[in-house]
Amino acid sequence: MLKKIKPYMMPIAITLGAIFYNFFTLLAFITPYLIFVMLFLTYSKLRLNHMRLTRLHLWLILIQIFGSLAVFLVLSPFNITLAQGAMICVLAPTATAAPVIVGMLKGNVESLTSYSLLSNMTVALAAPIIFSLVGPFQNLPFIDSVMAISQRVVILLFSPFLLAMLMQKFTPNTIQKVSAYAGLSFYVWCFALSVVSGRTVVFIMQQNSNSYIVEILVAVGALVVCISQFVIGRLIGKKYDDTVAGGQGLGQKNTILAIWMAQMYLNPIACIGPGAYVLWQNLINSYEIWRERRSL
Repeated sequence: MLKKIKPYMMPIAITLGAIFYNFFTLLAFITPYLIFVMLFLTYSKLRLNHMRLTRLHLWLILIQIFGSLAVFLVLSPFNITLAQGAMICVLAPTATAAPVIVGMLKGNVESLTSYSLLSNMTVALAAPIIFSLVGPFQNLPFIDSVMAISQRVVILLFSPFLLAMLMQKFTPNTIQKVSAYAGLSFYVWCFALSVVSGRTVVFIMQQNSNSYIVEILVAVGALVVCISQFVIGRLIGKKYDDTVAGGQGLGQKNTILAIWMAQMYLNPIACIGPGAYVLWQNLINSYEIWRERRSL
């Protein structure tokens, strides 16, 4: 039953969040805990001795970090909210579910898993600095704003990895049992998607009519960013004989984390960017999977 429903879980989660937004908004406070559980379950089956960093990963991380800044600098003269919404769609780390999609597309799962870890750890270090430069924390002294953001972002992204590695070292039997349930991270992700979707709907409803044009522009900007990242990632990946991992590594984002970060550290309307990105990336993923199955 679950296997039949699973392909439709993401649109179902978004729909439920949008319809029952009053209920899911009350659960917004648990979003960081859901992200922690999702990352911990993913890292529970991670083996560092299997990790291999390549030149492809270096190019992808440079695009992710410096590309996000470039996008912001280009768009900010036109509209700061649009710039923030597009920027967070580039900065967001690779989705924890990306290795699953890579496997379905017959790509290099180990390569993507390695990049996913690198992507999350780099964002944990870079995001506080970037948000201090482009977000509302600019009114604080730079060091104070970095520290204020780091307290939540760094802990949220590093602690599940650290806990998983410590358990592998000192309680290997326990972490092995936990890793058997790593697949549950998908369902945690879907529930978190309902929560952030509900929260996003509330932000949209609270805006006046003058904001609608900006909201549409942010959603369209997310589409352009999404397509660009998949295309650029695949082009770079092709040079290193790792096309699928390149495309998914750069294009498939942890949108739950991106929405949460936008709501916490940027103009809340900017969260429409990663909110729309959920739809765009899943349309691309669905097309890629359909094309792959058609070729069999």
